[in-house]
This record gives sequence, C-alpha cells and structure tokens, in this order.
Amino acid sequence: MKFVWFNLMPWPHLPDDFREKHHSVWVDIDSRLYDPAQGHVLYHEYMDQLEYADSLGFDGIGVNEHHQNGYGLMPSPNIIAAGLARRTSKAAIAVIGNSIALYNPPVRVAEEFAMLDVISGGRLLAGFPVGTSMDTNYCYGQIPALTRDKYQEAHTLIRRAWAEPEPFAFDGKYNQLRYVNTWPKPIQQPHPPIYIPGGGSIETWDFCVENDYNYSYLSFGGYIAGKRLLDGYWERVATLGADESPYRGAFAQIICVADTDAEAEELYAEHILYFYNRCLHVFPGFADAPGYRTIKTLQAGALGQLRQAAQRRFSELTWKDLVEGGYVIAGSPETVRDRMKDMIEGLHIGTVFCLMHNGNMPDWKTRYSTRLFAEKVMPHLQDMWPDWKGDDRWWCKPLDNRLDPLETVGGRARSELTEAGQ
Repeated sequence: MKFVWFNLMPWPHLPDDFREKHHSVWVDIDSRLYDPAQGHVLYHEYMDQLEYADSLGFDGIGVNEHHQNGYGLMPSPNIIAAGLARRTSKAAIAVIGNSIALYNPPVRVAEEFAMLDVISGGRLLAGFPVGTSMDTNYCYGQIPALTRDKYQEAHTLIRRAWAEPEPFAFDGKYNQLRYVNTWPKPIQQPHPPIYIPGGGSIETWDFCVENDYNYSYLSFGGYIAGKRLLDGYWERVATLGADESPYRGAFAQIICVADTDAEAEELYAEHILYFYNRCLHVFPGFADAPGYRTIKTLQAGALGQLRQAAQRRFSELTWKDLVEGGYVIAGSPETVRDRMKDMIEGLHIGTVFCLMHNGNMPDWKTRYSTRLFAEKVMPHLQDMWPDWKGDDRWWCKPLDNRLDPLETVGGRARSELTEAGQ
C-alpha cells in the first residue's frame, strides 16, 4: 500500500452563516472574506504539515489545483510543490495535478513538472486532471464542450515534449508551435508516473487503462458510496484486457484518528462539519456546466445521481451519519485500521490519498491525528497486497544519490562545514 498525506489547504475562517448568506464557496465567493496576513501564516502552517508527514514516513505528500474558492488555496500547486521539493527528501511529491486544458501553451506544464522532478531528484507524481467545471469553465472561461478536446491535445503535446530528443513543430487545433524543445527533461523516463483524478467519466476510465495511468477517484461521498463507481472502473479494466493490479486505482478518504472513538468525535466533529457545510457549499449551477459531461457519462447516469444526492445531503449530515456512511473514517487506531481494511479491499486500491487536515482543524489536532495514523494504523496496512508486492509501475523512481537539501548549507554538506570549524 501507498499512503499519500494530502492537504487541500482550505480557508478556515468562513463565517458560521456562510451557507445561509453566501452564494457559493467557489467562483463568486466574496473576496472580502480573505485576509492576506492570515493567509501568510496559513500557507506556512499547511506546508509544515506536509513536511511533517514526510518525516513520519508517509509514502507521498500531495497538493492540487483550484481557482477562486475557499475550498482549496492552491491556484498554483507547482509553487507549493517547489517549496516541498527543497524541504523534504523522501516522500513522493504528488501534484494531483495541473489542469492541463487551462495552460496556454501546455508545454508550460511539461517544463514545470520536469523542473519539479529534477529538483526533487525524481520524486514527482504528475497529475493530469480535466479540472472541475467550476475551475475550468467558470473561473477560466473554457468552453465546456471543447474542454476535453483541448485536454487531449494538451496531453499529446506534453508527452511529446518530454519524449522527443530533437526540436519539433506542433500544429494542433488549439496550439501551433514552430519549436518545441523542452528544457529540462524529467529525471524519470519516459515520463513521471501519471495520475488521472476523476469523478467517474467512462472515457476517463478507458483513457487510464489504454495509457497505463493511475485512476484516482476523488470524492467526498466516502468509500461506501464510491464502491459503485470503482466497481465500474474495474469492470472496464477487465473488459480492456489489463491486469487487475490494485495500484491502477487510488481513492481519497477523510481520516481522523484519536485514542478512542469518543475522543475522535470530541476532537474532530466540528471541523469535519465545517468542511461539509462550508467548504463544499458549491452553487449547483457551477458544478456541471452544460457540455462538460460526455454523452457516455450522462447515459450511464450513476455519476450525476451520486453528485446530486451528495450535494443535497451535505448540509444535513451529522457526525454519526458521516462515520456510519463511510464519508469519514474516524475513531481509535483499531477502529480506523478495520475500516481502512474494508475500504482498501472493497475498492481494490493500492494508493490512498489521506485527508488528515479538514476544514478549520487547528495544527495540533492535525498533527495528533497524523502521528497516530503513521504509528498505529499505517504499519498494519502496508502489506495488504502481497500478490502485487514490487509492482511499482505507478510510483516514482527517484535517484539513489539524490541530494538532501536539509543536509546542505550553501551547496556544502553540513559535515564539511563542521570539520572546517564553521
């Protein structure tokens, strides 16, 4: 198993009456609710937490891209990842991801991801999401019916930019470039592992299988509801003749660990309810622009039904609902271990994006839950797929002799400075 400590970086200062008095947490959120001075402190706190996860032995640390919202404060995850590349040395850096249809030209993604891979010594996991309708269509003004077509062209261009040893011309529908000659190239060849975050589009499943990419189902509906969609994914994997390695699939799960089940509710309930009631308060009209969904996905129907039901219920859910319904895995280390095993086996996944910070959770609670998970939960789950042990097709392959920036000062090893008496 691989465990990635993921931080959405939400804004923790939304007012109590946010859902009642504000239209949406996304797209047209009132910018007067944001305080840059508080944001300065918050970015450092969130990055400290990601670095803390690296020190505790999580396999990866994760960030993502969203725009004009209070749900996640990373319009540029690459900036955060660059800081993490200099302050960590072990964990994979999972940028899940860059919304590649938004970049003009998309070679910007090829360049910046290559830089991150080189700076980190080959630790990048590269995410290529289509992007939410809120981000892609409303914040960045992309035409919904063209978004996936632009995505496909961007994907082709980025892959060629990484692979081609000589300059080449690219004459696409949306991008015309006389010279494509990406410097630097990534350390991981032919490319870093590619993760495709998705919500259940049929075409996304096929795209992942055909390209040998990881399909990462990101949902706040929890693992019990998510099983229906992941069962569909694994059916497509079998239909297309691919092997059933669990590392083809990943899932994002909210997790809260305490000494006891009762303490988990006492410590974390208010912050989880903040997240579901405020951070997920999205105006339905922004969530699904006409033309954003493909015809096959609309015909399948499952995704739309799950999204609509979830949005209706988010504001009504209690802590008991969230825990019993699988939206949240919370409790003592023993409880969390048992439910994590059920989730991992039921979804047949090899990677979990662990959402350990949620809503307005203070730093000390986040670290407390993270440490308990790392020490008392994670070790019991790491060998759940013995038949697939060593399957690293979807994991980074860093340099053996990569530098540890924390062990150097001004380019010279700390030991050298000590020996010189400095």
